[in-house]
Amino acid sequence: MTVADAPRALPSTSDNLLLADAGEGTRVEFRGVVKEYGATRVLHGVDLDIAPGEFVSLLGPSGCGKTTALRVLAGLEKATDGAVLLGGADVSRVPTNKRDIGMVFQSYSLFPHLTVAGNTAFGLRRRGVGKKDAAERAADALDLVGLGHLADRFPHQLSGGQQQRVALARALVTEPRVLLLDEPLSALDAKVRVQLRDEIRRIQLRLGITTVFVTHDQEEALAVSDRIAVMDAGRIEQIGTPEELYLRPATSAVAAFIGVSSVVPGDVVGDTVTVWGVELPVRGPVAPGPADVFLRPENVTLVSADSPGVDAVVQESIFLGSFRRTLVRTGDGTLVRVQHPATDGVEYDGRVRIALSAVPVTTRPRGAA
Repeated sequence: MTVADAPRALPSTSDNLLLADAGEGTRVEFRGVVKEYGATRVLHGVDLDIAPGEFVSLLGPSGCGKTTALRVLAGLEKATDGAVLLGGADVSRVPTNKRDIGMVFQSYSLFPHLTVAGNTAFGLRRRGVGKKDAAERAADALDLVGLGHLADRFPHQLSGGQQQRVALARALVTEPRVLLLDEPLSALDAKVRVQLRDEIRRIQLRLGITTVFVTHDQEEALAVSDRIAVMDAGRIEQIGTPEELYLRPATSAVAAFIGVSSVVPGDVVGDTVTVWGVELPVRGPVAPGPADVFLRPENVTLVSADSPGVDAVVQESIFLGSFRRTLVRTGDGTLVRVQHPATDGVEYDGRVRIALSAVPVTTRPRGAA
């Protein structure tokens, strides 16, 4: 059974109308989606299958095509070729307001003259929902995001995190088939960003709503996603669970983008690569010869001076709570990050010795981008 096909627990119901009506989500499919702006191709035949109720992140650097893909899914951009399906139906030519989706953007886009309750109920009123029913549903949505007590305030009386929660409630109140999140947390400070990130995931699980989340922040994607699609230059490099992408990156681009890696020189022979005299297993078939090797900090350790290893000099060391991440320079000038217990004392310009764990590594031809 694949991750996309795995059964999901139904949300528990309550007096909240949104939860009582929550379903199992809607399948979302991209089939060979191409998007061009004049002579520039931004999406190169994107294929993606998102299971009902799944939380999938589109992750990648700026300009990789992730926001364009989301806008095509929303109907804000028309695909040049290919098809977008919701629940098995082709919606490629269906306008945005007929696709039954909810969207949350980086900017809150709240109406300053409307209260929190008025902003939340706005979409319902536009759809012809009666005033009383709209008010009740808006109240349920605000309770869901923890803002029921602020219903009578205006946007300027709220913090940034509170305003983004209102935007989320407004997107959820219409009970859309799919929720789209376009970098909704990037304008918030770090602590609020983590809190709201976790809250979005909690709500998504309770509602069972299919969610597509666009972000350039790998920590966000790793923390909340069922699966992550890593994009580069308009293509999906790899899609998988956070664990799969981190532990078994399919390409050097994924290895470089997910997590922290040091790139060190090595030589590939057969299915191993030699780094400073140590043979390491290589993931996937690779061409023999000089290679760049991606080393995770947790797979590089500090060892005693008389142990097998490589001599290095400390360049910097960062305290990260229960561990430190220390940057060292080896004799050949290579910079390597080492993750070690915070109790292991190191000093700037101090001499240390490092050793490599014999775990599979990702490589690319030496000097390749």
